[in-house]
Amino acid sequence: MTTIISFEEGEASLDWIGLTEAIAAGHALPRAEISDSFLYRGTDTLLQRQAWIDGLGIAVKSATVFPGNPEKGQPMVNGAVTLFDDATGQLSALVDFHLVTKWKTAGDSLLAARRLARPDSKNILIVGAGTVGASLRAAYGAAFPEATFTIWNRTRAKAEAFAARFPGMTVAEDLAKAVSQADIITCATMSTEPVLKGDWLRPGQHVDLIGAYRPDMREADDTALQRARIFVDSFATTIDHIGELKTPLGSGAITRDDVLADYYELSAFRRESQDEITLFKNGGGAHLDLMTSRFILDRWKAAQ
Repeated sequence: MTTIISFEEGEASLDWIGLTEAIAAGHALPRAEISDSFLYRGTDTLLQRQAWIDGLGIAVKSATVFPGNPEKGQPMVNGAVTLFDDATGQLSALVDFHLVTKWKTAGDSLLAARRLARPDSKNILIVGAGTVGASLRAAYGAAFPEATFTIWNRTRAKAEAFAARFPGMTVAEDLAKAVSQADIITCATMSTEPVLKGDWLRPGQHVDLIGAYRPDMREADDTALQRARIFVDSFATTIDHIGELKTPLGSGAITRDDVLADYYELSAFRRESQDEITLFKNGGGAHLDLMTSRFILDRWKAAQ
C-alpha cells in the first residue's frame, strides 16, 4: 500500500532546525543529478522536476498550473512529490506538493542564515507579504527566537494584514530605513526591478534573496552584490538561470569568482568578520525537494 502524506499530517512532525540539518546532510552525499521538463496545453502547464541522489533516493515533483481554475473555485497550482527508494527503485511515498514547497523554500534560506548571519541578530525584515513571507516568519523565528520582525510590502494594506497574523510584528513605512535598521533582510517578491539597494546596507548584515526565479527577475541591485560576500544554494540552478546573478555577471558588475560557494562546499559558509555583509541567493532545485521530502517521510514514519 502506497504511503500518502497530506499537508496537515506531514507538517505535524516537522521542525525548521531539523530540516536545515537534513539539507546539510543531503549535501554531504554525492552531487545530485537533476532535470526539469515542461508540457503545455494552451495556458495550462505541467512541470516535472526530478532529482536522484546516490544514497538518498529519487524524487519527481509534479506541478500542474491551470490559470483558469480560480474561476471554478479550484486552486491554480496542484501537484505531488513522488519518492522512490534508492536501493530498489520502488515507490516509497506520495507527499503533498504544497507541504514540500513550503518547507523546502524557507528551510533552504534558513540553512544559509544559520551559518552566515550574526548569531546575535535581533531585527529581521521580511520584504514581501505573500505566502513565502509567512513561511519565513516561522523559519527565522525558530532559529532567532529573540528577534523582532518587521514586514514591508508595496501595498501597505497587505503588509498590515500580514502583520496582524503575527503578534509583535511591525509594518515598515519606509523600506530604506527598515533595511538600514535590520540585521537580516529576507526578500520574497516577484520583482523584475531591484527593490533592495546596496546603498541602504550597513556592515554586519545578512541578505537573503528568494523571489527571483527567472532570467528577467531581480530583487537586489549591483551595489548590493558588490558590497557583499555572495553565496548560493546551487551553482547549477542560479548562475546561468536567474537574473539576480545572470544579469550582473553578464554586465561585468560582478565576476564568477565573486560567487564564493554553494551548499556542496558548506564549510565555506561562514563569516570572516563581524562587519562583513553576506548575501545568499536561494535558487531552489529538485535536489532540495528530494532532501525535504525524505525528511518529511522520515519524520512521518517516526511519528507512527
